[in-house]
Amino acid sequence: MKASARNQFSGTVNEVTIGAVNAEVHVGLKGGETIVASITKDSVETLAIETGKNVIVLVKAPQIIVVTDFGGYRISARNQLEGTVTNVKAGAVNTEVDIVLSGGDNITATVTNDSVETLGLRKGQAATAIFKAGAVILGVQG
Repeated sequence: MKASARNQFSGTVNEVTIGAVNAEVHVGLKGGETIVASITKDSVETLAIETGKNVIVLVKAPQIIVVTDFGGYRISARNQLEGTVTNVKAGAVNTEVDIVLSGGDNITATVTNDSVETLGLRKGQAATAIFKAGAVILGVQG
């Protein structure tokens, strides 16, 4: 799929929970991680999303928050993917941070240069990529 979203994952729908307006879709990645998407009930029907269906997960890089130390706090964002920083590419204002997940998938975040400095982000460092279920877009073939 060609799309402007930097983060594109292939996965399989493991669970679909339908609500009055929205649905929660759990997508399993090859490494065992799960991404949770919150999409409309209409989208589930239009895309014929059901358990076992292969989907593409899209998440734009600016929607990713990078955390290196939770300091004992827990957060409400459903998607918290642990990995290792593989690349830190500074720009004039923002920096691209690549994190490889345990299953081999890569996720890219765009964060401010100040955030990189504050977190001391560097290659080889453990980091968690966090994003809300509402930041996820699902695509299907056909």
